[in-house]
This record gives sequence, C-alpha cells and structure tokens, in this order.
Amino acid sequence: MAVSKAFVAYVQELLAPLGPVRVKSMFGGAGVYADELMFALVFGDDLYLRVDAVTEATFREAGAAPFTYRMKDGREVQMSYWRVPDEALDGPEQAEPWARLALEAAMRHHAAKAKGRRR
Repeated sequence: MAVSKAFVAYVQELLAPLGPVRVKSMFGGAGVYADELMFALVFGDDLYLRVDAVTEATFREAGAAPFTYRMKDGREVQMSYWRVPDEALDGPEQAEPWARLALEAAMRHHAAKAKGRRR
C-alpha cells in the first residue's frame, strides 16, 4: 500500500513536539525516526506507534489495534506497532503523549538489544 506524501507531512506535523523526525520509505510503508531510532510506522494513511510490554495495555485500552500482515504461506504476523488512537490524530498536542510512549518503548527495545550484544 502506498504512503501518501500528504499523510507523511501530516505525521511530521503531529510528531513535531518530539523534535525533528525523519520518515524513510521501507517495504511499502515508511519508518518514522527520532535521531536514528525508529519509533513509528506509516502504512497507507495509518500511523502505528511502537509498543512493548510496558505500553501495550495502554494502547489496547484506548481501542488501538496492532499492525499485522499476512505471509505468503497465509500466516498472519503481528508487529510491535499499534495504530495510534483516533483522538491522537487530532493534532500535535493530542499525539505527543502517545508518541512519547512509543519513543520510550523504542528506547527500551534498543537498550535491550544493545545489552544482549555485549554478552
């Protein structure tokens, strides 16, 4: 599914309170980065934010759903990115708390990977 330039521009506006974010095309969607840390995913006209064990329940309680895709063999795979709650798309002020949760989840994931490599 193609990612529209207009929606990418809107995502960058929504996430502006975090500072500069970079959007990079990947696998039919786009990754959203703060510094070099991917914390969000754009697919079509949907924004998905990184979740982990700490934040998943918060997204679930807000009615969000995970990003899933179907493999060639028919299996459905769920990723650690959940669609942003609808109210978070209303503007940067509403998006910021959700985006910060995603950025924190991405930082924890990155720290855990780095710790595993040091062993």
